[in-house]
Amino acid sequence: MKQQALKDNLLYQRKLKGLTQEELADKTTVGVRTIQRIEKGEVQPHLQTIKLLAVGLDVEVDDLIVLDNPKEETIQRKWMLLIHGSPFFGLIIPFANVLFPLFIWISKAEDNKMYDSHGRAVINFHCTINLLLIITLLLFFPFPGFNFFGTAAVALFGIIFSVKNLMSGLSSGVCNYPLSIPFLKPKTI
Repeated sequence: MKQQALKDNLLYQRKLKGLTQEELADKTTVGVRTIQRIEKGEVQPHLQTIKLLAVGLDVEVDDLIVLDNPKEETIQRKWMLLIHGSPFFGLIIPFANVLFPLFIWISKAEDNKMYDSHGRAVINFHCTINLLLIITLLLFFPFPGFNFFGTAAVALFGIIFSVKNLMSGLSSGVCNYPLSIPFLKPKTI
């Protein structure tokens, strides 16, 4: 049980029914002070207390508590580090900046939707960077000597945003890869 979801759901359901804390306490055998402490998030109530509150509110117990999905894995920093950090192998091995995150994404996408969204973002960004690098390298033929600046700019752009998103992905769980072509579109449910 998540305490945050329980306190929010209890407050929402009580206000939806138009009940005060005292009226809800009268409908159930739960004390007013207990209801206040649950709504403030100060206590973790017993299942029996939650059942009494659900009966008093005329709702299902599932409307008050949100059960965790047992199939969904909790977010682990090591996988976020691998998803966002593995593209740096592309500095050593050609196309590893796409292949390594692709393999990690394939193995972890089903475990958690955050792994799925971050993996898609990383793969889309690095596919775009590879495409831009190939284009700038092909510009050698019409513009010999000047393509160096374009290639260096694309490589520097890719490295800077990879480092930035590696740090933000580990600290806050948010990533933003700009100018990515959506090769892997977001999953729609």
